[in-house]
Amino acid sequence: MDFLSFALTSAIVLGTPLILAALGELVSERSGVINLSVEGMMLVGAATGFVVTFSTGNIALGFAAAALSGGALALVHAFLCVGLKANQIISGLTLALLGAGLASFIGRDFAGLPIPSYISPLSIPLLSDIPFLGPIFFERDIIVYAAFAAVIITAIVLKRTRIGQWLKASGEAPAAADAAGVPVFIVRYTAVVFGGLMAGIAGAYFSTVFVRLWSDNLTAGRGWIAIALVIFASWRPLLLVPGALLFGFLDSLNFQFQTMGITVSTDILGMSPFVITLVALTIVWWRQQRHGGAGVPRALGLPYERESRI
Repeated sequence: MDFLSFALTSAIVLGTPLILAALGELVSERSGVINLSVEGMMLVGAATGFVVTFSTGNIALGFAAAALSGGALALVHAFLCVGLKANQIISGLTLALLGAGLASFIGRDFAGLPIPSYISPLSIPLLSDIPFLGPIFFERDIIVYAAFAAVIITAIVLKRTRIGQWLKASGEAPAAADAAGVPVFIVRYTAVVFGGLMAGIAGAYFSTVFVRLWSDNLTAGRGWIAIALVIFASWRPLLLVPGALLFGFLDSLNFQFQTMGITVSTDILGMSPFVITLVALTIVWWRQQRHGGAGVPRALGLPYERESRI
């Protein structure tokens, strides 16, 4: 496989969990709730998904368990921030640490064990026969296809449906939305839990499909990159894809350079996605300052209290 083919394939495989986690975070933030515990939810999903898949031999059950575990942790965040009006930043950071510790506890007896099940690539007829591009884009596993489909569906829902309008209203002007009959609290609870479900699935993809084993800190900070991707995409689902593929490509450089015989410090390669993240966020911040914070939900991070109507 030449460099370009390997780069595109790696970008898709490593970008898929970023798309899943970032899409869930985007929905949560569009409702007005910041969730900084994505990394912890991904780790819990990775550990739970691996343990269930290893124990049952059924990878579908593993993904279901991962989604539920991520959703359960997100429900705690929603209860604290939406129900009790707790500080969203503090709650998110606390749950990120809790999730990392919980994941280590869940997977402690399974570290280094090979997983018995895996997802086979699904070849799409006709499209997979396209020279060069076919094998790269249309001979992937079902989770990759589902991630890209989820982006398109979410974009349509946000723009064309009543649910999307409710979500936007809850993140922009919750008091006005509440007065108009929008169930702001239910919308925010649902959006946060959805984000947790997606983060859990993203974590399971790492442990059961990509590396096919469990180890502590398996996601290696990718949950934080997923949060940054939401800002990078200006809270628009379709823009998550190029950003995730870019970071997936950067993440794969270590493997590519090794196959090409190029010696580069693994520390430098490991830092590169985060350096690019900082640069991208700086550029996005500068653009938003010039355009009056375009794209940022106006009530993001602000608890809503019905009595005060603010």
